[in-house]
Amino acid sequence: MPVNEPLKLVERLTSIGIALSNENNLDRLLEIILLEAIDLSHSEGGTLYHLTEDNRLEFAIIRNNTLKIAYGGSTGTKVPIPPLQIYDPKTNEPNYAVQAVFATLMKKPINIPDVYTSDDFDFDGVKKFDKEHNYRTHSMLTIPLLNHKKEALGCLQLINARNPESGKVVPFSPQLRQIMQSLASQAAITLDNKMLIVAQKDLLESFIKLIAKAIDAKSPYTGAHCERVPVLTNMLAKAACDATDGIFSDFSLTDEEKYELHIAGWLHDCGKVTTPVHIMDKATKLEAIYDRVNTIRGRFEILKRETRITMMEALQKKNADSNAVKQNYEARIKQLDDDMAFIAKANIGGEFMSDADLERLKLIAQNYTLDDGTGIIPALSENELYNLSIRRGTLTAEDRKIMEDHMVHTCAMLEALPFPKHLRRVPEYAGGHHERMDGKGYPKGIKAGTMSVPARMMAIADVFEALTAKDRPYKPAKKLSESMQIIGQMKKQHHLDPDIVDFFVTSRVYLDFARKYLDSHLIDEVDEATILAIKPV
Repeated sequence: MPVNEPLKLVERLTSIGIALSNENNLDRLLEIILLEAIDLSHSEGGTLYHLTEDNRLEFAIIRNNTLKIAYGGSTGTKVPIPPLQIYDPKTNEPNYAVQAVFATLMKKPINIPDVYTSDDFDFDGVKKFDKEHNYRTHSMLTIPLLNHKKEALGCLQLINARNPESGKVVPFSPQLRQIMQSLASQAAITLDNKMLIVAQKDLLESFIKLIAKAIDAKSPYTGAHCERVPVLTNMLAKAACDATDGIFSDFSLTDEEKYELHIAGWLHDCGKVTTPVHIMDKATKLEAIYDRVNTIRGRFEILKRETRITMMEALQKKNADSNAVKQNYEARIKQLDDDMAFIAKANIGGEFMSDADLERLKLIAQNYTLDDGTGIIPALSENELYNLSIRRGTLTAEDRKIMEDHMVHTCAMLEALPFPKHLRRVPEYAGGHHERMDGKGYPKGIKAGTMSVPARMMAIADVFEALTAKDRPYKPAKKLSESMQIIGQMKKQHHLDPDIVDFFVTSRVYLDFARKYLDSHLIDEVDEATILAIKPV
């Protein structure tokens, strides 16, 4: 297009501006800038340099239509030329001898009619390139890319302008230089905005990961839970997007929706920053700041000492039956040891505690008293008996309420954040992984079936990761088959979405995750048919 057609030129620059604004990929954006400049100026080729944080001009994109050379951008081929040093490594003086460096530092365009007759800059590198490629560089125009703050982001360099009518190589005209400056200014502002968005995105994600890793680091028992849940959620969502048949054949997520789910996965337990460590790390029923079973053990030692004293006193009496006294002593000591061993075992917690065990605990609390120096006290306090009587796990109802409150705090924290439009569903995704299909979950007690599919996927990811984790204080590592059996029962009990559980099985996502994160001895055969046959009751 002749540059003397103002209306067409304005239309062209406008269309270029729209194309630049619509492009979010930085490499592709740089490529568009260079290709449009080459086309608009009728140049044979050009280079776009990017100014790095360590003060170097990096060859971001190189094109030469005559030589059929294309590096960087969408080509996938890295530029094989090292960056230009802005400052001399030895003297730290500006490298003004190089035209691209001069234009960038001085923030002014440089127009060279013929590099072979110019003494203004060092063109040895250009001449070497020409010799190696049997090429002849004539005219060269270098324009700095300046943002709205007049800061240089790099520079645009064009070579060998051609007369659109004759096809001959000509110098870049002053009018063409002005047009290229206008394009460069437009491109630089767009590029700066895109770079700012990327920087903000990187900062947000780094901050989110920092919070998640701080939660994991808060307790040695949560390991990398906050890191693995988003991984498993993303694996499940990707498998659903790739499905070509079944209930997920029409399921899809855009790149923004995938990123939204990714962020939600990292934030799904952010409320745990408020959960006391002694609750998160409660490995035994009696553990608080320390494990109180040792206090009880001390009381039983006092009881054994008192039993021995009683025996010694009995032996001092006239006509004492020493054999009977010693037998009573030994029976009493054995009973004390047995009861203490039972208490220690009950303290560990487990899947189930029988009624008989609970009754035995009550009898121990009733039958043993001692003088601790302040008065007569039971060997088991009321609170200790209450904790030891936990049927499953190590948490009391009050402890569990505190643990569950982490979801209340998670929802409150996320709902208070001004998420941009493309991240508006993060609170729902992250805040719903403890809700149940029957509405008996927490924190809101809503029916999980009313939530989005990604939110229900995260619920399965959270449960499965917790089941297979080997670093929890209240349970040993479970084998894969046992974990999947529990998943099946949670499907049956209206806890997890049955359709997504079935897809979790048939897609083999559970196995892919296990092979990556579980110890090999924990990966055993899973009876998939049995799990798939389970129906909610």
